[in-house]
Amino acid sequence: MGIEVRVGMRFLLLFILFSLLSGCGKKGPLLYPDMLVPAAVTALTANQSGASVKIAFELPDKDMAGRSLRDLAGVSVFKRVESSLQQPDCPACTDDFRLFRKLYLDLPDATQIYGNKVVLLDSETRRNTAYSYYVVPFARDNSVGASSAPVRVRVTLQPFPPVLQVLPAPTEIKLEFVAIPPEEGSFVGYNLYRTAKNEPMPYLPLNKEPLTGTTYTDSGLERKTVYRYVVRTVVRMPWGGVAESGASNEAEGALKEEE
Repeated sequence: MGIEVRVGMRFLLLFILFSLLSGCGKKGPLLYPDMLVPAAVTALTANQSGASVKIAFELPDKDMAGRSLRDLAGVSVFKRVESSLQQPDCPACTDDFRLFRKLYLDLPDATQIYGNKVVLLDSETRRNTAYSYYVVPFARDNSVGASSAPVRVRVTLQPFPPVLQVLPAPTEIKLEFVAIPPEEGSFVGYNLYRTAKNEPMPYLPLNKEPLTGTTYTDSGLERKTVYRYVVRTVVRMPWGGVAESGASNEAEGALKEEE
C-alpha cells in the first residue's frame, strides 16, 4: 500500500472518530427510566366541606427530568383513615393507605377540572374522624409518577349553613347572606358559588378569598340567563384546619329588564 493511501486512510479514520465524538456530545446527559415519569402533583389540599372532604391539586406539566409532559393519563388518589395505632411522628408513612379513586383525564367523572386544577369530593367520611390523602400521577403507558406528600384533614361538627337572598337589578344581581355563629371554631367568612340554571354547581367558589361582608354584587352577567347561587360559611376549626358549612338555601336570579 502506497504512502499516500496510508495517509489518506489515517485522515479518514480521524474524521470518523471526530464525528462520532461530536455526535455523542449532542445527545446530552443520560436519562434513567425513573426520570421519564410524571412529576408529582402540586398544591394538594384537603378541607372539610359540609359532611364531605374537598380534595384539590394541580396536575404536573413536567416529567421528573424537567421536560414537557405530553402523555399524562390520570391520577390515583390514596386515602387513609387515621387511628390511634398509627405513629403520630410519621405523617409521610404510606403503608396503610388504600386506593380511593383512580381518575382518567379523558373519561367523564364527578371530578371537576379547571385548567390544570382538579377538584373532587370524598363523601365517604364520618364525623370526628381524621383522614389523610396523597396523589400519584400516571402516564398513558401506565408508568407511575412521583407521589405527593400526604395532607391531613379532620371531619368534625360542620358549621351552620347561612341563609341567602337574591336581589336582581337591570345590570347586576345583589346577594345578601347571614350565618349563625359556629358552635366551634372561629368565623372566617363566606364562599359563594354560582352556576347557570340546569348546570352542575361548581366545586370552586367565585371568590378567591372568603368574603368577610354579608353582601356581594355579581356583575358582568348575561341577560336572559337564570343563575343559581349557594353560599357556605367558612370556619377556622380548633385543630387548625378550615371547614365549610353545608350549602345555604339555593336561590335563583336573572337580570331584570330595563324599565
